[in-house]
Amino acid sequence: MLEEMIKWIPRRDKNGAMDIPLVQRDRLQSLKGIHKDKRAFILGNGPSLAQCDLTLIADEVTIASNGIFLLYDSTIFRPTFYTVEDRLVAEDRKEQINQLTGSTKIIPWDLAKFIESDDDLVYVNFIRNYRGFPKFASNFAKKVYWGGTVTYLNLQLAFYLGCKEIFLIGMDHNYLPPSDGDQKSGNVITSATNDANHFDPKYFGPGFRWHDPNVDRMETAYVEAGKFLKSRGISVYNASVGGKLELFPRVDYYSLFD
Repeated sequence: MLEEMIKWIPRRDKNGAMDIPLVQRDRLQSLKGIHKDKRAFILGNGPSLAQCDLTLIADEVTIASNGIFLLYDSTIFRPTFYTVEDRLVAEDRKEQINQLTGSTKIIPWDLAKFIESDDDLVYVNFIRNYRGFPKFASNFAKKVYWGGTVTYLNLQLAFYLGCKEIFLIGMDHNYLPPSDGDQKSGNVITSATNDANHFDPKYFGPGFRWHDPNVDRMETAYVEAGKFLKSRGISVYNASVGGKLELFPRVDYYSLFD
């Protein structure tokens, strides 16, 4: 597979996004509808995630992202799918991400320079810059759209997998501003202190970079995702403990396992 990818000469579509190797497109096709009519849990990484017993979803379809591996030492839980779309996360955490096993990794093709190909990884044609923001992908194997948050990618993935109900947990949707000692360049912040916005203070701890969250842009994307999924008969619920995401109906996390 690696040799085929090395020989691959990427093409760009009209939006400037790179096409992916055919072998990756075939692997993506194999994922279409494999979890038809099941429910999916999409994990955010907010502080409230620590209040969820993740062993309850060990046998569910789960999608988690970015620094979720920071809790692996304290739980047997491993997500079905692991995603990253943020270049800063891919670059700063590449050693840890490249060592991850036990989950199917879904990674944008333009991050292949950081995240190495392996038997658990599938690259996607991820479109970052496009007109008409936000767009929701009807064919995940062809293209996936950026939406200002990795959760938007995850919602597109859950749809492609055929899931009928989607439950969000750990979506606090609330961010404290950078600390006085943090360095900011444009919308990129380099932390000088522990992270108060995620379940682990090391998440974006000292020395790690992160993009200043744009909550309004996220909400615009969530509204589009909700409309698209509802039109296809798919329900999205917020099962987070607390937080400020009120765009989806709320359900109690623990009531889902009665």
